[in-house]
Amino acid sequence: MTQRRASAGLLASLRRLGATTLELARIRLELLGTEIERQKLSILAALIWAALGSVCIALGLVLTSVLIVLLFWDSYRMLAIVGLALIYFVAGALMVRFAISRIQTPSGAFAASREELARDQAALALREADIAPPPTPGR
Repeated sequence: MTQRRASAGLLASLRRLGATTLELARIRLELLGTEIERQKLSILAALIWAALGSVCIALGLVLTSVLIVLLFWDSYRMLAIVGLALIYFVAGALMVRFAISRIQTPSGAFAASREELARDQAALALREADIAPPPTPGR
């Protein structure tokens, strides 16, 4: 009879452990989903602002280039056009290089999920240390 109670208690403990594990996994997945949504909105906002900024800069560059070419129309028209083209090519190459380096560097995406998982792992390690039987001397 005591063995039946012990096995029933063990089964109940396993059920509680399973329920706790499922609840923990559900919470972590919700956190991950929230972080993915935040990253998506952040990227979308950055792309919209980058596109608007690019349009304004492009218009400014076109108007400035036209002004410079008109100023040097009589004397150094070709030199002004070649100089502007070189400046734009160099600036474009530097921007592409910067963009590639930004893409290749790791970001802090999902930092909250990683922190929560690290806390869970530390808590489980502490529990295992508390539950583990003390080592027997002489063996």
